[in-house]
Amino acid sequence: MEHPRNMLRAPDAAKYLGLAESTLAKLRMGRDGPAFHKLGRAVVYDRADLDAWLAAHRVETGAAA
Repeated sequence: MEHPRNMLRAPDAAKYLGLAESTLAKLRMGRDGPAFHKLGRAVVYDRADLDAWLAAHRVETGAAA
């Protein structure tokens, strides 16, 4: 379910990132994942934060020969 301001609940954020929900939860608990917000008991992610986290973890490969 999408929330205002492009906010995604954890299951939708995991799908967006191509991760299992459990992997995203482990990253969150280890403070290694994307920034998130707690709204009561709900964990939500801003789509811009997900995009920024993906960009920060981009790996460049060597130049093509």
